[in-house]
Amino acid sequence: MVSLRNFVKSVATVLPEIPKPVKKPSLSEKFIWTGGALILYMIMGITPLFHFGNQADQFAYLRIIFASSQGTLTELGIGPIVTAGLILQLLQGSDILRLDLGETEDRAIFGTATKLLTFVVITVECGAYILGGALGTLQSAQAVVIFFQLFGASVIILLLDEMIQKGWGIGSGISLFILGGVAQTLWWDTLSPYQVSAAQGVPPVIYGFIPALINSLFPGGGGVASVFIRANEFPSMFTFVMTVAVILFITYIEGIRVEVPITSVKYRGFQGVYPIKLLYVSNIPVILVSALTANVSFFTRILSNYVGKTPPSWMHYLVTYDTNNNPTGGLVYYITPPNGIEQTAADPLHAVIYTGFLMVLAVMFARIWVEIGGLSSRTVAKNLMNADVQVPGFRRAGLSIEQVLNRYIPPITVIGGLIIGSVAAVSDVFGVFGTGVGLLLGVDIVLQYYQMLVKEQLEEFSPRLAGVLGQA
Repeated sequence: MVSLRNFVKSVATVLPEIPKPVKKPSLSEKFIWTGGALILYMIMGITPLFHFGNQADQFAYLRIIFASSQGTLTELGIGPIVTAGLILQLLQGSDILRLDLGETEDRAIFGTATKLLTFVVITVECGAYILGGALGTLQSAQAVVIFFQLFGASVIILLLDEMIQKGWGIGSGISLFILGGVAQTLWWDTLSPYQVSAAQGVPPVIYGFIPALINSLFPGGGGVASVFIRANEFPSMFTFVMTVAVILFITYIEGIRVEVPITSVKYRGFQGVYPIKLLYVSNIPVILVSALTANVSFFTRILSNYVGKTPPSWMHYLVTYDTNNNPTGGLVYYITPPNGIEQTAADPLHAVIYTGFLMVLAVMFARIWVEIGGLSSRTVAKNLMNADVQVPGFRRAGLSIEQVLNRYIPPITVIGGLIIGSVAAVSDVFGVFGTGVGLLLGVDIVLQYYQMLVKEQLEEFSPRLAGVLGQA
């Protein structure tokens, strides 16, 4: 363990790093840095890779989660950062690393180890995407250029995230880029005035729902009934209403919580509550499920390319593809979401299996994350004890507080996992704008940014008041 610490410390001297601001930037300055980072990311998202041609997107349903864009510098998006962070969190939560994140030195080691692992994941994913055929068939020179393009762009994304987190901006780069991708998709599906064609020889139609609705009101537009449900999964009135309903429902359940009364042992007369949100583990379970699905899809694609055009019979149980490399059967087909209402109606069994798969795994990952993420009843009871807090009517002992928390945390974890799993699955089945997971992440990030902006404004107005409210 000591040698590993020394290795990480030595690596910290050669890894690129964004320095912390000498003087805390004002809120307006943070807005400028945050907006600049988002604009740069968006520019990278429309900058194509070297001689990259059009082809079917195998990971279209995961683009919003990883804030990525096919065939551009953001092909990998925030995937390497999220993957490395989750791996280190799992190692830390399972006591393999044994770092005390309350200590400044150990926290610095954890941050450096995460960055180092991110570089490793970037390198592996760049090579795997190219060798696995995720970017199509590439010439040798093209593959080399694309490798360095993806590597350099991913390092820039890593540094942008670090810049924002170190105080130059607001929040984190990961949340910012995900929110940007979700907002862009919602904007495009709702307001895009451009005409697109679903297939060659098919007359083009207006893509965005609201422009299509306005067009339907004019003579020859087909009437409102023509945009209620549109063919080829184009945004329709039904999916628009479903999207609004899902956003309102997520916003509502984000505010539901159980409040456990607490009192201070140190300061007599102080009373408060310890809130336990209904979505106790937030969106982590569906992110983990999506990451698992992405890895299964990716490695089965590599395996499919390896076995060639005449795969063995057992391969059909794993996955089968159509001419556009979209899964049409096997395990991979049933664990990936159907593409809207048309596919759901054509194969309802697919929708049922996918919904059940997502809900079951969301509950499993929710329970796992509570244990390894420091959210279990035992860990929370220990933290409350360390803060000189007790539950009224119970002895000031860790076991007593743990027994009280056990009434709420385990069942809320399961219920929360079921809710977010079902919301994500049902949203995907009905083809809401931005996907179900995208809406879950987007609403959660917007609420986080709202709280951060309120805190930033309070700090500029009264730093002492902001500190008191932050501790509460």
